[in-house]
Amino acid sequence: MSIVEDTRAVTGGVDTHADVHVAVALDELGALLGTAEFARTPEGYAALLGWLDGFGPVAKIGIEGTGSYGAGLARTAAAQGMTVVEVDCPNRQDRYRFGKSDTVDAVSAARAAQSGHAAGLPKGGTGPVESMRVIMVAKRSASAQRVRTINQMRHLIFAAPDTIRGRFYGLNIYHLTRVAAAMRPRPADDVDYVTLYTLRELGRRARLLDGEIDRLDALLKPIVTAHAPALLNVFGCGLLNTATLCVAAGDHPERIRNEAAWANMCGVAPIAAGSGKTNGRVRLNRGGNRQANSALHRIVLVRMGHHEPTKTYVARRRAEGRNNLEIMRTLKRYVARETFKHLPRSTD
Repeated sequence: MSIVEDTRAVTGGVDTHADVHVAVALDELGALLGTAEFARTPEGYAALLGWLDGFGPVAKIGIEGTGSYGAGLARTAAAQGMTVVEVDCPNRQDRYRFGKSDTVDAVSAARAAQSGHAAGLPKGGTGPVESMRVIMVAKRSASAQRVRTINQMRHLIFAAPDTIRGRFYGLNIYHLTRVAAAMRPRPADDVDYVTLYTLRELGRRARLLDGEIDRLDALLKPIVTAHAPALLNVFGCGLLNTATLCVAAGDHPERIRNEAAWANMCGVAPIAAGSGKTNGRVRLNRGGNRQANSALHRIVLVRMGHHEPTKTYVARRRAEGRNNLEIMRTLKRYVARETFKHLPRSTD
């Protein structure tokens, strides 16, 4: 074997699945050196990385799904000092042209990493941001279920007899759930009893979800306060929005090159939509992280109602003939720039 072959750089590619990972190794010229399948276990991760290392020094590894099936492998590879690249799913057109298989997807991941087409680093998944993400998963589902429960209560009350509607008339959500949960309807064989009984159960469910959300907030608050105090102090951020933006950025926000990349990631960067005579036209960005986009939207709404500089800006833009949607798009881009400056960095 020649000296060149002994020192050739190897690029790995991995197509991840729930039970097994399919890996390929490419040489410096993109030629396929080998392919193999490994279990999705700590032993399998070690075997996969050792297999790649057997072809030569590993330059980088392109892994699909570093935030899901590939999270364990990405963490293991990063812990060993290897460069891990986050790779998106293969392009649909490529799948139509070249077919779909685990090996083809793994080769595509390796070539995307090797060419630089995929250059993003994984979020990390080992620090406080991962703790935020886990809590937010439960909080979002509890909040969504609470909204559904309250809507069900309202619809039952709308269609209920007048005597039942009168008991809940004018009550806000807080009092509605508590009055319903405290009811003790007398057993009877009629619709009124069944309706009241059902409203009581829905009220108790809503109160149970309120308690769950409060406990999750209590668990989330010290983590956010310790990890991102500067972002938490940005006007309009609050606990929920700060946690959402931190989760979008990941444990390693320095992987985001600049504030323009952050704005694009949050779906608030305008996209060019013209050429020729219509050159310079832009359109709304419907991509990016929609949860981060929603957080920026909530921040803008708070500022439009309570932040004097923002209210002055909105009044001026309205006088110029801009509508609310156009103004909010501009404000969301500005807030993205501001929040990027306050994202916690691991080097801080």
